[in-house]
Amino acid sequence: MLPGSRPRGRYRGRVDTVRWGIIGVGDVTERKSGPAFQQAERSQLVAVMRRDAARAEDWARRHGVGRWYSDADALIADPEVDAVYVATPPDSHADYAARVAAAGKPVYVEKPMARTAAECQDMVAAAEGAGVGLFVAYYRRALPRFRAVAGLLAEGRIGQPRSVLVRTQQPARVGGELPWRERPEVGGGGHFVDLASHTLDLLDWLFGPVTTVTGSATTRPDRDPDRPTPRAEDQVVATFELGGGVRGVGLWDFDAAVRVDEVELVGDGGSLVFSCFGTEPLRLVTSGGTEEIETEQPTTVQLPLVQSVVDELTGHGTCPSTGRTASRTAGVVDTLLAGHRQAEAARVAALV
Repeated sequence: MLPGSRPRGRYRGRVDTVRWGIIGVGDVTERKSGPAFQQAERSQLVAVMRRDAARAEDWARRHGVGRWYSDADALIADPEVDAVYVATPPDSHADYAARVAAAGKPVYVEKPMARTAAECQDMVAAAEGAGVGLFVAYYRRALPRFRAVAGLLAEGRIGQPRSVLVRTQQPARVGGELPWRERPEVGGGGHFVDLASHTLDLLDWLFGPVTTVTGSATTRPDRDPDRPTPRAEDQVVATFELGGGVRGVGLWDFDAAVRVDEVELVGDGGSLVFSCFGTEPLRLVTSGGTEEIETEQPTTVQLPLVQSVVDELTGHGTCPSTGRTASRTAGVVDTLLAGHRQAEAARVAALV
């Protein structure tokens, strides 16, 4: 290695600062994630890419980033880019992750990690084969809100955890062009894949991996029955078991009149109720009454997780969300959507 050059690959503890490039500077990078690479310690954002050159240049100008590209391979090959954040829709994650890994650079990928567990496993194999880190943006694992949940469990505030109840509801979208989150060929499914994956991954972190899961997914028969591509699921029901024998039940309904976002952890000494996507206080219920617990919410919600990625890459800590942990969540999603995907494939085939 030439004197003064920076090592490539995972380079744990071998550099003081990680210089990032972003592939896909869309909406998620405006506030939720992009600024985190500038705000984290030992981190710099040095280049961004979007296929629309004008939009890439505009993003770079507004966020004070020195270089922009309209070609992903050019960003990946940039010698000043040490690690890459892939913020595109899920259908391109596996390809971009493989290309970044082949360049010997760590990769941080938006969630869902990919469309299927098989694609996730390909990404893990590419990263491990190249000897680079692979991290996934399940940022709830690092948020103070859910660190507080983990702390309350560790303190025994609900006693021995016994069960989990998950309920997520929201009204269906009415009219307009289908967003990628409702196009299974892009996102792997619908809002269940996009939202429930966060909750399932959080439960994996709190209690350990799902050991068994059963359930089913459906779409209203009268919803676009002649659509020539697979329709997204709008209702999923599930029963599952987590580490330590904690059993769970989940309902995700994206054709409901009323919005609901609630997770309840039930123990033999009380229960803890919270939303997965909101910021209202946690609610601890015991025989002594109900206690509301306020938690911190960072302005840039991905900052704590991005900091953990930088910490791992510079030898100052570890990241709790990796390709392997995210692949487990994808496997649970695949199991619950298997029947629906088969039914939609048959429906589409019958239209031809």
